Amino acid sequence: MGLKFLSLASGSSGNCYYLGTDEYGILMDAGIGIRSVKKILSANQIKMERIMAVFITHDHTDHIRSVGNLAGKYGIPVYATQRVHAGLENKKLDLSRRIIEKGEPVCIRDFKITAFEVPHDASDCVGYLVDYKRNKWVLATDVGHITNTVGEYIRKANHLVVEANYDREMLRCGKYPEYLKMRISDGNGHLCNSETAEFLAANFGLHLKNIWLCHLSKENNLPELAYKTVETAMCARGIRIGKDVNLNVLTRLTPSEVFWLE
Repeated sequence: MGLKFLSLASGSSGNCYYLGTDEYGILMDAGIGIRSVKKILSANQIKMERIMAVFITHDHTDHIRSVGNLAGKYGIPVYATQRVHAGLENKKLDLSRRIIEKGEPVCIRDFKITAFEVPHDASDCVGYLVDYKRNKWVLATDVGHITNTVGEYIRKANHLVVEANYDREMLRCGKYPEYLKMRISDGNGHLCNSETAEFLAANFGLHLKNIWLCHLSKENNLPELAYKTVETAMCARGIRIGKDVNLNVLTRLTPSEVFWLE
């Protein structure tokens, strides 16, 4: 049985990802409205009762918007670190709250899910590794910079969802005030295209089958630019996109196609 991956939304307006089998699945973040979650899942023949859990990366609004409804209305357990749960401050979570520790796996049916520390300007922030049979699926979003820990988990991935938030030159020349430009690029904000591209090219392993670039900025990036930056860095090291590894860019406001991971 393979894995089904679907991005419901990916960007500063909201982030939500689904990973599942034919029988059950989980959500990673829930930063879009509950009606949108239900509509997108239904359109892809995924029933709400098959959602076993939602895992939260951090407590910024674009990652937690519908967490209260998922917990309060549907009784779906919400997994996050103690500090992230403290930041949520949502009474609807009282019966659904599950505390996780970084580096300590939790099991949801056949999924083994491990949180790892990510540098970002939130009360706490993690990425996730999901082990399922021979598959290792990794989410690394809202990454200020690639630490040794983040790099270690990225290198494990067969299937990688990784941030490529902004283009350096677009941010530098853009309309954002200087303090916001600094917040984005100071090492605790977001990853730029070239940082992601250079790391992926330098650390590529033949076990990596799929890369999805996520959380692109509306103002400071373009999908084709993010794609081309990674493709160029890979090509320079002899890594062929479409042959050695698949590369996709996740859209900000609309769901992706369903990807089947074998």
